[in-house]
Formats: sequence, structure tokens, C-alpha cells
Amino acid sequence: MFDHAADLIDDRSLTGSGLCAALTARTDGFLASVFAEAGGSDGAALAAVGGYGRRELCPGSDIDVVLVHHPDLAVHDLAERLWYPLWDAGLKLGHQVGTVDQILDVARANLDVATSLLATRAVAGGTDLIADLADRGRAQWVDRSRHHLAELGRAVTERHAQFGEVAFLLEPDLKEARGGLRDAHTLMWVEATVPVLRPDEAAALAEAVETLLAVRVELHRVTRSRSDRLLLELQDDVADRLGHDDADRLMADVAAAARTIAWTGDGVTRHIQRAAAGRGRRGLRRTRRREIGPGLVLDDGRLEVTGEALSDPFVVLRSAVAAAGHGAYMDRDSLDALAGSEARIPEPWPDEARRLFEELLSAGAAAIPVIEGLDHRGLFVPLLPEWEPCRSRPQRNAYHRFTVDRHLLEAAAGAALLVDRVERPDLLVVGTLLHDIGKGYPGDHTEVGVELVARIAERMGYPPDDVALLVAMVEHHLLLPDVATRRDLDDDGTIRSVAAAVGSTTVLGLLDALTEADSVATGPSAWSTWKAELVAELVARVRHVLGGGDVLDVTGGSFPTPEQQALLDSGERIIRGEGSMLTVVADDRPGVFSKVAGVLALNGADVLDAAAHSADGRALSVFRVQGAFGRLPDWARVQEQIDRALSGRLAVAARLGDRSRTYRATPTSARPARPKVSVDNTTSAVATVLEVSCPDGVGVLYRITRAFAELDLDIVSARVQTIGSDVIDAFYVRDGDGARIVDPDHLAEIELSVLRWVRADF
Repeated sequence: MFDHAADLIDDRSLTGSGLCAALTARTDGFLASVFAEAGGSDGAALAAVGGYGRRELCPGSDIDVVLVHHPDLAVHDLAERLWYPLWDAGLKLGHQVGTVDQILDVARANLDVATSLLATRAVAGGTDLIADLADRGRAQWVDRSRHHLAELGRAVTERHAQFGEVAFLLEPDLKEARGGLRDAHTLMWVEATVPVLRPDEAAALAEAVETLLAVRVELHRVTRSRSDRLLLELQDDVADRLGHDDADRLMADVAAAARTIAWTGDGVTRHIQRAAAGRGRRGLRRTRRREIGPGLVLDDGRLEVTGEALSDPFVVLRSAVAAAGHGAYMDRDSLDALAGSEARIPEPWPDEARRLFEELLSAGAAAIPVIEGLDHRGLFVPLLPEWEPCRSRPQRNAYHRFTVDRHLLEAAAGAALLVDRVERPDLLVVGTLLHDIGKGYPGDHTEVGVELVARIAERMGYPPDDVALLVAMVEHHLLLPDVATRRDLDDDGTIRSVAAAVGSTTVLGLLDALTEADSVATGPSAWSTWKAELVAELVARVRHVLGGGDVLDVTGGSFPTPEQQALLDSGERIIRGEGSMLTVVADDRPGVFSKVAGVLALNGADVLDAAAHSADGRALSVFRVQGAFGRLPDWARVQEQIDRALSGRLAVAARLGDRSRTYRATPTSARPARPKVSVDNTTSAVATVLEVSCPDGVGVLYRITRAFAELDLDIVSARVQTIGSDVIDAFYVRDGDGARIVDPDHLAEIELSVLRWVRADF
């Protein structure tokens, strides 16, 4: 931090570029005084370069300077008298010393130095030296533009691959990620070579930079250090400092700014690439241009919309379909022309408008950049007004990787790959695009979404039966994944309830494909082989029932298997770990399941699925687990510890306390689940389903099931899953007499015990 400007940094009235400018001016004065005290002369000068040269000093920034001197002047002593006081003052210096020729020689071989010189300005000493360095540095940059632009392109690609994208990351790096400040600087450097930005683009870029710069300033203030990654636990503080109502508003603004920078950068990159390609193939240009529809011209990967097309009321959709279908991008002049046209789709939409909309979504991944281009230019919201609240809306949890709008586009693109699995491909892509549309509005997003999609579908001219199908997709879009991962698929009540909710094989097929597309678009933890198998099993059983089959043909009898029943009948204690499966057979006593779960937690094993069965004084517990970093557990160690725990010779709770203190998780969700217990006494006829949601942590499954043991509950089966930084576990339980639990007082005691244990600090 800057001790010489502590008052400025503490002045909360200064934000963004205002603080940066004040901090730069204060630093200029400080460095000028140190330069004078060091005996600086006209034969030497101190120049600001890089971010300092651009007057973008943030509280944690390095100060990039160049001490430039005439060839006949020795500056070794001057440099020492200059640098040491600055270091003593706690400044982080990025410094160079040399003549103009020497510094330019370094810049020829070093991209960072070359770009930093584009912001050269005087701080102290001979201004003629600095002017010479600035002019020749810029001239050398332009002269070597082809080399520099190629090098910049490679650097940008590598940086984006390493840091991801600001707009979609949970905890973005505001400087290095795609759409961050470094990309904006790169555009400035490109402009110094090939000025291509239009006035409106330059203005939008400047506004986006100001947004990110203001956030970066407050981030440095909050952390009291140089920190460019906007961590979740810091977002509320930064939002408050910038006057936002909440962190969601802050992150929406960050995402919108980043998208502007990224979109502008894409346009500049394409312009440069086309210009470079055009120099070598001018004779081919005419043959590459071809009209692919009335007023629609495809020119080497770019779609142009001419005046002839603008009278078509469907021109926006028609041009978007053409661009996506040819893997092309829409020319920005054409987007401007479309935005200024009077073309409007009548309501309800004619059949052709619906067909074009469905065709656009059916293009899959190729449709995403096209739709985002329309959205950036204000052309998508008029087609779908309900889209506006979803634009750049963050989903601040570790489960989702995209903002709401981008998630919907990614999901629709995924659904386009699955159209051969459903009876209504047209409704699959539209329903998938709209399944989370309610997330932009207050209230339960599913309930709100049902109302919205009914209105949208009617406006788009869908007949009543199709409106009902789209509404069903939104209403039940979480049904299959929730039931598959949280309910016992061997329980006939589970299958009956899903069949009743879905109502037809048409809806079931749509929901099946939607579930996969939605999960894949959500993030890597949302779709796995295990989850896919459970959903497929559920769908197959429900399809059998909807087709007129008997539910008992597809449920029951699979657990315990004959082999497992033989283990129960043996009367022996059996602890067997093989592959990812752990089987434990022991005399039935309260807490057996809990102790096994505790030992697994001690060994860092995540429980993916669990089942339990007890009869005639014997208990069977089966766990499917995953070890740390995807490795299998050390089964010999686990088996030995389980044996000791079941014999009362292992202090499971105490050991978990030690592990919990050692491996306390860093915050990974801005909104951890509030511990909650839900009761379902309708799905199963033989057990009560208790669903427990709470933040993940060391030994959570042990804590929950220890609460059950305290009340002598019998665990029939369990479904265990982690969603981001939270867990949602479902348990089929019975009381000590083997009955469902319906007494409200008993259920209240269970809830009290579970909530106490999940909050317990060992």
C-alpha cells in the first residue's frame, strides 16, 4: 500500500478512476521530490509507464517507472539514491534504467516492455528524453505491428485458458481473465497500431473499464493488498463500498462490463484477421461473397444484412438462423441496421416466426455467440422481454458456472444434441431455453417460471396443448434429478409419484433430455456417470408404468441382494472394501451406520450413495464412496478403524473434531444452505423420508446419522449428494417399532436433534 497517500486510500468519497487519478498525482509529486533530493539532472529523467503511465494506480498496484538518461551520463549512483528511498517507503517498483536506445532494444524482444512504453509520460527530469522515448517507442510498436499483434494474440489465448472468463466465473480475476482489464489494455495497444474502434464502441469500452476499475480499487482497499481475484467472501463488502444493494447487483455489473470488453475485443480481433487475410487474397474476395437469402450476404464467415432484408418482419430471426447455420458471426453494421429497423413480429407470432426461433436454438452451440450478439445490441429482449431480468444475473454458488442467461443458452445448445431422443424436438429446445427463466424474478423460480412460460408460449402462438407441454417442462424440470438422487428407486411409491406428476411418456422424454442438458450446462459436479445411471433407471421404471406396466415389476427385491442376505444370515461381523464399495454387516445396534460414516469421513472419503437394511437383529450398510482427489480409500486402514469403532474402541467424534479443526473449509459459497430438515410421509408406504440440507463439512453424514441414533431411528436407505458447497441428503427411516414416523412431536424432536448435530463444533 502507499504510505505517502494513506489519506487518499482511506477517503471513501474517492472511488474508481477518481481515486486512481488522485493516487497517481500524489505519487507523481512524491517521486518528483525523491528524484530532486537524489540529485536528478537534465541529463536524466523519470518516466511513468504501464498502469502508472495510464494513471490507473490502484491501492495495491506496482509503480512502473523508467530512469532514462543520455548516453554520456553515468546514473548508477543516481539510481541507488532514487530506488532505495522508494523501497524504504514501502513502494513496489517495476523499474528499468537505460538510454532510449537501450530501452527500445529491450522492448523489441519483450512484449511487456513494449506495451508499457505506449503509456510513457513524464514524472521528473528532462522532458525531451521522455518525449523521445515515448515517440520512438510508439513508432517502433507500429513498425513491428505484425509481430506484436501475433505475439499479443498468443498471449491472450494462453491467459484466457489459464484464468477463464470474468463474466461467468464465481470468483473472477478482474485483471487477467477474459473480459478483464488486461483485455481492455490489449485493445488500447491494438488501437495504437490499427485504430478500428468506432466512437460508440470506444465509449462503451471506457464505461466498462471504469466499472471494473472501481471494483478493483475497492478490492484492494478491502484486502489491504494487491488482489485481483474477487473472492466470494469479499463480494458483499465490495458491493457495500460501491453503494450496491447486494453482491448480486455488483456481480451483474461486473459480468455486463466484462461482456462488453470481451465482445469489443472479439470484433477488433475479427477486423484485424480479415484485414490481414484480405491483403493476401484480394482476388478471391468477390468469389467468397454470396447471397444466401434475400438481403443476406455471407462473406468469409461474416453475415451482412442489406437494406433489402430490413422490411422483413422476421429479419432478426432469419438473419440469426442464417449466421448460426453457417457458423458465421453477424456484422456489427448489420446489427446496428437491425436495431434501427422498424421490423416487428406481430403477436401472437405467426408459424414462420416460431419455426425460425426453434431453428435458431436447434443450431446448438453455434447459436450461442449469435444470440449473445443480438442481446448485446438490444435485439434479443424485444423477442423475449422476460429475458431482461436474467441478463448477466449471477448464480453465486459453487454449483453453477454460468450466469442465468448464459446457462440457459448453454442448456439449450446441449438440448439440441439430444433432439433425436424426444417426440417433440421443437419443444425440447424452447422449453430448455426457458426452464430457469423465473430466476430473474423474486420468488420461487419454478413457480414464477410456470407463469412466465405460459405467457411466453401463448405470445409465441403455440396451441394450448403445446403450451401445456412447455409449462410441464418448467414445472417439473427438477423432478427427475431430485427424485433420482434423493429417493429410493426400489420403493414403488417413488415410481408412482413421478408417473402421476409427469402424466405421459411425451413429457417424460422431454424431462429426461432437459435434465441432462441442464445438468451438463450447470457444471462438472452436476452431471456424473452415477447421476446419469440413476436418472436413466428412474426414467425406465416410470416409462414402464406409464405404458401400462405394473409398478411391482420394476421395484423392490434388489436390496439386499441374495449375496448380501447370505452375509446377514451368517451371523458374523463383515467389513469389506472393494473398489468404490464398502459393505458392513454387523449386529443391529443404534449408531452402526453413523460410526461407519464417521470412519469414512476420518479417511477423507466422500459418500456418493448409501443403503441400509435391518432385520432379525442384524444390520447391513452399503456405501459407494470416492476418496480424496478421486483415489480409492485405503481399505485396510478403513476396515481396521470400522472394526474398532463398532467395538467401542475408537473415539470417532473426538477424532473428527481434530480433523475438522485441521481441514476447516475455506468459504466456497456466498450463500451456504441454511440447515433444514424436510419431512415426506407420502412417497413411501413403509418409511418416513427425511431430507436434510446443510453446508458441507467434515463428518456431516456422521453428524446427521448420529442424531438419528440418539433417537433410535432405523435407517432403511440413504441418498447422499454434495451440490457445490452444500449437501442434500435423504434418509428413509423408521422408528424403533419399524413404523413410519407421523407423530408431530416425535418429528420435531428429530429436527431439533439433527439441526443441533449439524451445527455442532466437535
